[in-house]
Amino acid sequence: MNATDRTPADLLSSALAADPGRPLVTFYDDATGERVELSVATFANWVAKTANLLQDELSVEPGDRVALLLPAHWQTAVWLLACASVGAVADLGGDAAADVAVSGPEPESLAAARTCSGARVALALRPLGGRFPQVPEGFVDYAVEVPGQGDRFVPYAPVDPEGAALIVAGREFSGAEVVERARAQAAELGLTGPGARVLSGLPYDTWEGLSAGLYGPLASGGSVVLCRNLGLLPADAVDRRIEAERVTVVAR
Repeated sequence: MNATDRTPADLLSSALAADPGRPLVTFYDDATGERVELSVATFANWVAKTANLLQDELSVEPGDRVALLLPAHWQTAVWLLACASVGAVADLGGDAAADVAVSGPEPESLAAARTCSGARVALALRPLGGRFPQVPEGFVDYAVEVPGQGDRFVPYAPVDPEGAALIVAGREFSGAEVVERARAQAAELGLTGPGARVLSGLPYDTWEGLSAGLYGPLASGGSVVLCRNLGLLPADAVDRRIEAERVTVVAR
């Protein structure tokens, strides 16, 4: 990545310029058997559409807080980079004071999101980004709203690298801090270039999970095999996945 990158959105822009066709996120859900692989270009397109949804439809501005009540999932990764693109603060967990709440389909997640007085978006987290059979009351369905958004995103205001960008496990990070820490921890993990590929079964509720499962690979030019419910697999099946996916680093 470029030394001048100061925000997570900068990291994605550099990855797109360098090699748009390479894999960036390969996602498994071992409770459902789902596997989806997103190239840098495909991932960036989802990010652009989601950022346009945030900015144009939900009126999110730099510094607004977006509660992400979501598991480790490829769509969560998209929302994290969309928030960074707008300059919003991605709050993993969030609370009623958030400007926007983004929920998964679980009843407890939806209940937590309903305490937010702002806009509410629900994600079904179905294979291929599928819709809800019935949209939860009080929410808009992400899978319905996002396809019609623009494929290119331009923020109305420049994103300040020193502004708050992420809240996880009760700690706030600026965009510049996210980039700096991601680079440092990518090196510690052994993510040292485009061929580096980390398998992560860690949740997104800690910095370590976010670093291994998104920011580290993005900062190093590598890629991630992001596994939800990895604990359901026997050890030999995990080993076969590591081999099949050409994983170089394991974080679990």
